[in-house]
Amino acid sequence: MTTVLAVIPARGGSKGVPGKNLAAVGGVPLVARAVRACTGSPLVTDVVVSTDDPAIADAARAAGTAAGAAGRVHCVERPADIAGDTATSESAVLHAVDAYEAEHGRTVDVVLLVQCTSPFLTADDIDRVASAVAKDGADTAVTVAPFHAFVWRREAAATGTPAPAGTAHDDGLGVNHDKSHRPRRQDRPEDFLETGAAYAMDARGLRVHGHRFFGRTALVETDPARVLEIDDPHDLARARALAPLLDPVAVPTRADVDAVVLDFDGTQTDDRVLVDSDGRELVAVHRGDGLGIAALRRAGLRLLVLSTEQNPVVAARASKLGLPVLHGIDRKDAALERWCAENAVAPERVLYAGNDVNDLPCFGLVGWPVAVASAHDSVRAAARAVTTTPGGAGAIREIATWLLGPTLSTPAQ
Repeated sequence: MTTVLAVIPARGGSKGVPGKNLAAVGGVPLVARAVRACTGSPLVTDVVVSTDDPAIADAARAAGTAAGAAGRVHCVERPADIAGDTATSESAVLHAVDAYEAEHGRTVDVVLLVQCTSPFLTADDIDRVASAVAKDGADTAVTVAPFHAFVWRREAAATGTPAPAGTAHDDGLGVNHDKSHRPRRQDRPEDFLETGAAYAMDARGLRVHGHRFFGRTALVETDPARVLEIDDPHDLARARALAPLLDPVAVPTRADVDAVVLDFDGTQTDDRVLVDSDGRELVAVHRGDGLGIAALRRAGLRLLVLSTEQNPVVAARASKLGLPVLHGIDRKDAALERWCAENAVAPERVLYAGNDVNDLPCFGLVGWPVAVASAHDSVRAAARAVTTTPGGAGAIREIATWLLGPTLSTPAQ
């Protein structure tokens, strides 16, 4: 059997985007997205995340567990001498291969280099780049996208050497075309852009050559719409905006979730407060949400209301629904961590529904961060799933139908 090892280098430090590999796109940390793509490929035997950050290792293991591939996802502590800004990805890959072979006693035949910074890499991309080497006889392979643009470079007019941006008297030089001849797209050679997402290499050849391209290199075409590398905050913002369009539409089922934690204001209410002449505050809730919550409780899910709001209406509503409640909480994420530990609930098996920025720390803890339709834009961007119903208008009932089916009686498959 051919052993195909996917290696994901994921350092903790990043100058362009601090904590980049843990940044969420579509509600899922970048390292977890990479793990999910790799474990989704039938050809990949195991996945190794090479990191110097325990938090990244924890997120990678949680992603493996959530994908049903806990035994296939491993983490290797990357030594400091190959964890700096000048260290090559190849050095991390070779170290990971050595560690894997030593621990598992099996020789790696094909090794993949998979980058967290390409959030829209798919399991099919991984499968095809691995297949090019494992099955089709290529020595190396790389994901590429068709590229039709004219490329320019600044040159110093007098010397013909590359010129810095803004240099006086620089001259624009056509790199893949002649300025005097602009052929039509269909008359130009077909070019491909290296996506930076995934590479495959014959493992023995990598040891000999020490770099990712040698011998015959197969070009594995991917969807140009999915090509995006996150190098700065603008890239991350663009990825988050594109995630609802490019990610597969997915909502959790009962098989994915053991517990449901609900924010109150703006999630179970429409975020408005009515104040009478005596200063008493009133809120409106939705009866359909109560029906959904009752069905979730009957289905055996653990439930919790978690809110920063001190108004006793939160406890009163939770009591009517028969739910445990923690309210008037300053650090919702710390309270959620304690609750999970006390109730032996794995955070990656928790669905957390919220609507505003104070819910974001909890989003980073759970496997299923869910935003209601009326949530703040930053919360919607960080969510893994978004309801079609606003808070206070039946959003919790909608979540219940995801988990239990439209009749709220048969677990959804």
